[in-house]
Amino acid sequence: MNDLLAQAIAAHGGLDRWNNFHKITATIVGGGGLWPMKGADLDPNPREMTVTLNEERASISPFGHPDWRTAFTPNRIAIETTTGAVVQERSDPTAAFAGHVMNTRWDPLHLAYFNGYAMWTYLTTPFFMAMPGFEVTEISPWQEGGESWRGLRARFPDEIASHSKEQDFYFGDDFLLRRHDYHVDVAGGFPTAQYVHDIVEVDGLRYPTKRFAYLRGPNLKPIRELLLVSIDLSNFRLK
Repeated sequence: MNDLLAQAIAAHGGLDRWNNFHKITATIVGGGGLWPMKGADLDPNPREMTVTLNEERASISPFGHPDWRTAFTPNRIAIETTTGAVVQERSDPTAAFAGHVMNTRWDPLHLAYFNGYAMWTYLTTPFFMAMPGFEVTEISPWQEGGESWRGLRARFPDEIASHSKEQDFYFGDDFLLRRHDYHVDVAGGFPTAQYVHDIVEVDGLRYPTKRFAYLRGPNLKPIRELLLVSIDLSNFRLK
């Protein structure tokens, strides 16, 4: 395993502890300017996000209706009732984003798919990089104020859905995550710099509770006036 990745995984709680759990659920509240551009009716109320740790599955509840939830895998997205009855579904969901740019309107299944892969990535960082098929290399550090954050570039295997094939992760002197860079391929590939804050410990694992994703400008600098997505997370539960 890459040395920096090993240190980052240890700082976030370690693989042994991570492997004791199967799922994580968190309460989330979202915001930001991307959703109006997408015509997405984002629920401003707290919702429950659950992801599976050892495979890419995710669900958020409620979604669009008090008794509806999502069911995400890389090859299928569905909106279903809490009893499991399918309301809407789409196979090969990435194909439905063909030709999309930043301001292309999304339907509920577009939004559900984006939410599923994004939150799976966020809630499994950095541990997913130790899964089979990931290629991880150290890259040049990022200078943030007076700090130097060491960076990892992860190349995702084809069977894992996420923002882009290659994504960069930056860690502070304590080896905890500070920043996550990627391109949003399902929306024309625009570049994003996401900053994380207020890390908490839950059952020995560490998670950011605030995420702010900005449009990324020249020289990898975030454009602070263009906040695309904000996520507040709380009440983490592992099982």
